[in-house]
Amino acid sequence: MADKIRVGIVGATVTPGGSGWGANAHVPALQALPGFELKAVCTAHEDTARASAEKFGAELAFHDMDAMVAHPDVDLIAVVVRVPLHKQLVMPAFQAKKPVCCEWPLGANLADATEMADAAKAAGVQTLVGLQAQSDPAVMYARDLIANGDIGDIVTVNLSVIVNAIPERGDGRIWQGIRKNGANPMTIPGGHSIDALCFMLGEFAEVSARVTTRIPMWKHAVTGADFPVDAPDTVTATGVLKNGAEVSYQVASVPHNASGTRMEIYGRKGTLVLTSKSVNIGPSQLFMAVGNAKLAEITPPASYTLIPADMAAGPGRNVGQAYARFAQAMQSGATASPDFNDAIRRHALIDAMERSHTEGKVIKLA
Repeated sequence: MADKIRVGIVGATVTPGGSGWGANAHVPALQALPGFELKAVCTAHEDTARASAEKFGAELAFHDMDAMVAHPDVDLIAVVVRVPLHKQLVMPAFQAKKPVCCEWPLGANLADATEMADAAKAAGVQTLVGLQAQSDPAVMYARDLIANGDIGDIVTVNLSVIVNAIPERGDGRIWQGIRKNGANPMTIPGGHSIDALCFMLGEFAEVSARVTTRIPMWKHAVTGADFPVDAPDTVTATGVLKNGAEVSYQVASVPHNASGTRMEIYGRKGTLVLTSKSVNIGPSQLFMAVGNAKLAEITPPASYTLIPADMAAGPGRNVGQAYARFAQAMQSGATASPDFNDAIRRHALIDAMERSHTEGKVIKLA
């Protein structure tokens, strides 16, 4: 491998119509990190591939995924496209024995995600999944404070994730209203937030949940047609972590005045509160109190910031943090985190919530 990790990305394009996450988050992250080089861009058409490569300063442009994966100057494949396309695009990289960064959700469902994780294991390559909340400095710092016993044994956790509904969408996002596509408030803002909770506190032992769709009709922004929605937009769950802590969890997509993410962690010695508009994008704020003291904001030490100090604010910051952690793992020979196996644990938890609602019972997790 070259001195820098040379990345080929599929899903970063200058044309309108997509979610823009590749162009707005991954590209700025890769451009800012000294250990990475955005080497190649792949889109569906030759003209957009060339335009995108020129726009983002990539040397190589492809409109054939197999060709980009096979190129000897591409070390890491980044897949940042619609969730239902993830599986078909990561598999060629594994066949070429190249590491992969794939956005979250890893698959449209647990079965697809498991197939991808199994393929990565068979290929023997490193993987990175886009659960960027784990790389937010406030989340990493909170995890260490909890592990060090600063607030004592955890008693109760309350997590609320309230996001703005977007009931009018064009082609680039209206597909998210279809449940089988796997990209919805439950899996994306909810998935990132519950992953941050588990990263900080450990996994669930059991969960009970209600999973519903409260806004069942959208409107197509271009055609004006009604668009029936079956993707879940509201989740209410309770559970017990393996450490015995009780958890209350709510995800809701609301018409107005969404409050964002708030996680309250109550220990025997003190309290931690994390707030964010979006925990995977950041920035998150962290508040702490020991005993009966008032909550006061605390700032993560500089060692938790892994990106250049002059990197612009925006969705690329936590993505950059994740890539920096990935590079550290590759250099040390350690297993990268969060990897596809971590994604399977999160998919399994989401699947357990859905099964709990359908079957009307508590679901125990392995």
